[in-house]
Order: sequence, then structure tokens, then C-alpha cells
Amino acid sequence: MKKFLGFVQSLGNSLAVIAGIGLTFMMMVTVCDVILRHLGRPIPGTYELVAFSGVVVIGFAIAYTSLRKAHVYVDLVIDKMNKKSSDVLKVCTRILCAGFFLMLGVCLIGDALDLYKTGEVSPTLRFPFYPIAFGLGICSFTQCLVLVAEIVRIVGGQHE
Repeated sequence: MKKFLGFVQSLGNSLAVIAGIGLTFMMMVTVCDVILRHLGRPIPGTYELVAFSGVVVIGFAIAYTSLRKAHVYVDLVIDKMNKKSSDVLKVCTRILCAGFFLMLGVCLIGDALDLYKTGEVSPTLRFPFYPIAFGLGICSFTQCLVLVAEIVRIVGGQHE
């Protein structure tokens, strides 16, 4: 159990590093474009680069954010429940969320394969869309692992 939880933790941390690199890239492109735009030489495709980077930042940060319990969490009802009822509710919601992210991951991988076959690319830079869809699919599967790890923790009686 500890090996699994450690693996999920390291996977979430690795994806967070990629998200951080994406955020840094997005900021650098934006700053350079603003400066160069004042000099009359804007960076072509800045909108596409920032949009793709934004997708990477959000998608690759989901698992890390879940591991750190940094998502918005409304606990008005759960705090009023006893521990057993609260744990049952937490497990049920995590099962539902894991199912959602599993379906999302399957759909995104399917979309990535379709985008690869059709060769669809962005209009300005001609960057292919399929790596982004594939990466988001992997992130969705990673989020499933995070949710399963949370279920294992709850059932194992470990404090969150």
C-alpha cells in the first residue's frame, strides 16, 4: 500500500513539474511578445502558444492539486457527520469522480488518436493537436490513480 501511495505521489509531483514549466513558458512568451510588440515585431502564434500552455498547466496540475487537497472543498455537511458516515460518503464521491476521470481519459485518448489520424494542426504555427489531447488523457488517468489512493487511505484508516 505504501509503495502504491508513494508512486501516485511521485507521479503527481512529476506532472506538477511539467505544469510549472508550462506556466513559466507561458509567462515568458507573453512578456517577450509584449516587449517585441512595442518594437513592432510581435511573436507569431503567441495566442496558440499561450492557449496550449494553459491547457498543459491546468491539466498537469490536477493530480498534484488533489494530492495537496487544494481544490475547493465544501465541508458543511461532512463536518456534521460521524466518522463512519463521512468516510462512506468520501469513498462514494471518490468512486464517482474516478469513474468520471476514467471516462474522460478514454475519450481524450480516443480524440488524440483521431487527431493523429486526421493530422489536424493549429492555424498559425501548424502545431499538431494530438499531443495535447494525449497528455490530458494521461493526466485524467493519473487523477484516477490519485482518487483510488485516497480511497485506499480512507479505507485503511489513515488520516487525510
